[in-house]
Amino acid sequence: MPGKIEKDLQSLSNPQKAKILSRFFKTGKGQYGEGDIFLGLQVPQSREIANKYITANFTTIKKLLQSKIHEHRLVALLILVEKFRKADEKNRKLIVDFYLKNTNFINNWDLVDLSADKIPGEYLFDKEKSLLYKLAKSKNLWEKRIAIVSTFAFIKKNRFKETFKITRLLLEDKHDLIHKACGWMLREVGKRNQKEEEKFLRQHYKKMPRTMLRYAIERFDEKKKEFYMRR
Repeated sequence: MPGKIEKDLQSLSNPQKAKILSRFFKTGKGQYGEGDIFLGLQVPQSREIANKYITANFTTIKKLLQSKIHEHRLVALLILVEKFRKADEKNRKLIVDFYLKNTNFINNWDLVDLSADKIPGEYLFDKEKSLLYKLAKSKNLWEKRIAIVSTFAFIKKNRFKETFKITRLLLEDKHDLIHKACGWMLREVGKRNQKEEEKFLRQHYKKMPRTMLRYAIERFDEKKKEFYMRR
């Protein structure tokens, strides 16, 4: 089956789009996506392929995840997301365990953002959450992003405390992609409960990286934006 999936993806490749995506996802030497290879597919195209091969087993999915080609890894994760959505509790745990054993291959921000809240986040909502704090303290950029983006599953259900706790752990992180992810999650909290977001911001905004803060206050009125950015 991996050969069929790869063939289907190759048939949709777009070299011009691939060049654009390679620049957008920072694949140059020393950049966060160094060495990533793009075929040039759009996400809906990848999702269509994933839905076609929803019955793929873990062996097939792992082979795709280990590929240097970005869309192979993306389709592998989209298959996992759909499998998880339809699975019972026993099989959900198997999918989560598989996901967490393969975080080395979930190694660009879109791969994280399209899967973290939908697999580990959704699974951990009603369970003990020490795993997320372990990921947040990882030296791996993508595991840290998985930790904070996973909390989006909780935010959607109006549970915010894990988002705040993990953001506190990541306040001094040096990477722009972590600043953006934390700010994004704070903004999502604010969409549902701006008072709770502002309560957190008033405690921490003075030491927040500016990118994180800008993302967090994006939906505020101009007067409030000015207050927080002036600091």
